Amino acid sequence: MTPKPPQHTDAGDCARGDAALTRAFVVLGKRWSGVVLGNLGNGPAGFRELARATGGVSDSVLSDRLSELTKAGLIARTVDEGPPVSVSYELTASGRALMPALEQISRWAQEHLPPESS
Repeated sequence: MTPKPPQHTDAGDCARGDAALTRAFVVLGKRWSGVVLGNLGNGPAGFRELARATGGVSDSVLSDRLSELTKAGLIARTVDEGPPVSVSYELTASGRALMPALEQISRWAQEHLPPESS
């Protein structure tokens, strides 16, 4: 016997869920955003360190993603006046709360998506 799909009791519940998912993917759906967040899950990092860890991203795109993720409240940017001046990025509480979901997406991709061909 095939299990029945869950029934929505209120169309408003579905619309609210869709709106929340849309908001999440406005931020997370941009290329490299999830990877940057995942790399920061290992702890604070500077721009160059993130660029190396996120291999393939251009400096301008990485800069854009860091700005967007900072504006979204998922990462914090800290400037150490030095000398030398250094900038580091780290997850905020909201960003850390996202890590279990990103880890689950990563496991799903390993199991269900074909490997990229070179």
